[in-house]
Amino acid sequence: MRLVSLTCSNTEILAALGLGDQLVAVDDHSDYPEDLVRNLPRVGPDLSIDVEKVASLEPDLVLASLTVPGHEVVVAALERAGLPFIAPSPKSLDDVYRDIRQIADLLGVGGRAESVVLGMKQQLEPAPAVGSRPSIAVQWWPNPVILPGRNSWVHDLIERAGGRNLLGDEDVESRQVNDEELRSLAPDAIVLAWCGVELAKYRPDVVYRNPLWKDVPAVANRRVVPISEAYLGRPSPRLVTGYHALRGLVEACA
Repeated sequence: MRLVSLTCSNTEILAALGLGDQLVAVDDHSDYPEDLVRNLPRVGPDLSIDVEKVASLEPDLVLASLTVPGHEVVVAALERAGLPFIAPSPKSLDDVYRDIRQIADLLGVGGRAESVVLGMKQQLEPAPAVGSRPSIAVQWWPNPVILPGRNSWVHDLIERAGGRNLLGDEDVESRQVNDEELRSLAPDAIVLAWCGVELAKYRPDVVYRNPLWKDVPAVANRRVVPISEAYLGRPSPRLVTGYHALRGLVEACA
């Protein structure tokens, strides 16, 4: 099979399924596994995919996505080009498992999916209940601040880690929160997981120096923690790493 992946998460799923050798190109942002993607052709950033270049590679399957606003434009372009594709749109952790299985089934390695999913489930066992559940705000973006709601695999990870998602009572994937609202919600910890930004460029000081937040527990107790978006924002097996980072943060709040 000739496969083209248009998102980091799909690239990582294919690698976990042992199908990396069938990739003929990836998007500009795919960075893991490094030894796999280092020399592969690139077909553009996630929202500006060069569909003509994708078509020129004569793929048997293109793995797109609908997890990021704007991806529907890429999917429409794939449809117009008559390319065979799938475009997962997971929200929950169970959806991530479903998509891994779907990809594996389409590519004839269904048994491998069960192994990958089982491994994830074993490493994502809910933390034992210990005391109160600290409220955690995961910042997808700093300005405006965007936080996940209940319809998000990150909500599932926070809950499993023993925490409480700050917007976990809201039936949304994510939404903007202004400075005053964040202050009133008073999270016990703030996680920086800025989408499309390298971990080295995350800026906890931006949070700490906001005068409106000086009395927020996360700020007052110095619990503003960077966790790479690669471990929280990508619906792939690497969510396991993000989960363990969240669990460590919950334990630190105890």
